[in-house]
Amino acid sequence: MKLERAWRAVGGPFVVLVVLAIAAANLTVTAETIDRVLAVVAGQVILLTDVNAARELGLQTAQGSDPVRAVLSKLIDRQLMLVEVDRYSPPEPTAASIDQAAAQVRARFVSAEAFAAELAHCGIDEQHLRETLRQDLRIRAYLEQRFPVSDPRRESLIEEWVATLRRRGDVVDLYVTSPL
Repeated sequence: MKLERAWRAVGGPFVVLVVLAIAAANLTVTAETIDRVLAVVAGQVILLTDVNAARELGLQTAQGSDPVRAVLSKLIDRQLMLVEVDRYSPPEPTAASIDQAAAQVRARFVSAEAFAAELAHCGIDEQHLRETLRQDLRIRAYLEQRFPVSDPRRESLIEEWVATLRRRGDVVDLYVTSPL
C-alpha cells in the first residue's frame, strides 16, 4: 500500500511529464519568418515589412531584377537624408500638404476598403503613413532649399550629396539575395 501511494504521489505526475516530453520531441517544429531586419541606418532599423509597405503603397518604385534591393537602397538613402534634414530643420509641412499627400496615396486604390486592407496587410495604420509622408515632405523642402529646381545639375548634385551621406553615414546593410 505504501508503495502504491508513493507511486501515485510521485510517479503519476512524473509519468505524465515523461509522456508529454516524448510527444513534444516527436512533433515537427516549423519556423515562420515574421519579419527580417534588412538594414540599420543611423540607429534606425529598416525591416522587410518597411520595404514591402513602401512598394505596395506606391511610396517607392522598384526597377531591376531585385525589387527588394532597389527599394531598400532608396529607404537607406531616405533615412540618411532624414538625419541630415533633422540637423537643419526645414519648415514643417502644413497639415493640408500632408492631407494632400495622403489623398494621393489613397487614390491609388479602388476603394477606401481596399486602402484600409492594404494598410492592415502592411502592418501600419494611417497615422504611421501620415508620419512617413510628413518626413518625405520635409526631405523635399530641404532638397528644394539646398538644390534649386532651376539648377540644371540638380539631379547629379543630389546624387553626389547622397553618395557622400552613404560614405560618411552609419549604414549596416544586411540584405542578401536569397538563392533561387
